[in-house]
Amino acid sequence: MRIRPAFDRYPGMPVFPEEPEIHESIPGPGVPFPRESDAQAPSTPAAGSASPVSPTVRGTAAPTAAPAAVPGPRPGPPRPATPRPGPPKPGPRPRIPEPGPRQAPAGPAVQLVPAAPENALEQADQTVDQLLESGREPGDILVLTSGRPHPWQQHELSFGEGRYWAQLAEASDVFYAALALTRPARREVVVLVLEATEPGPAVLAVEQARSHAVALLVVCGATAQLAGAAVVEGQPVPA
Repeated sequence: MRIRPAFDRYPGMPVFPEEPEIHESIPGPGVPFPRESDAQAPSTPAAGSASPVSPTVRGTAAPTAAPAAVPGPRPGPPRPATPRPGPPKPGPRPRIPEPGPRQAPAGPAVQLVPAAPENALEQADQTVDQLLESGREPGDILVLTSGRPHPWQQHELSFGEGRYWAQLAEASDVFYAALALTRPARREVVVLVLEATEPGPAVLAVEQARSHAVALLVVCGATAQLAGAAVVEGQPVPA
């Protein structure tokens, strides 16, 4: 049975000639078959020629070249480490001074003026005159009596004790007082009227008089009994 083509069945349709089917694997007439050696190698730009610019796709940003790296400062040579101080070396031990001879206690110089006990008061007045003539000020001299009171002391007390002790504070004149005075009195020079005839009371009187003298103590009276006494050792003792 013969099948009628479509144009035979539908007489009103236009007739189109059928086109031959072309296969890619079969070349046309006069075209040789491709060989494997004829395959094109990927093209590489030659040396010295500019590389082809790849086309830029619309809507995408063009690639930017990375910034060249800037060389930083060169590191300097390593610093030498600071040496740490070591432990201190022990120094020489301090030398302990050896104990020397004991020195006499510091105090005023002692001057002995020999006189008979009954003439000790008169000798003390002469000593005061000599001190004033040598340049001593009257307010620097204190006269102490170990026995009977001095006549000038009795004279000043006749004006009252207040006036009498005020002269001691003013220190403007020679002051006369008993050795057993109860108020503090201290002057540069002390003249002691020593009327004691025994060594014991005489030494005690000198020790008490030294506590009132700053620079010089003059003892007028029986000074022979003071020879060798500790109270005058190391002090100038003129004859």
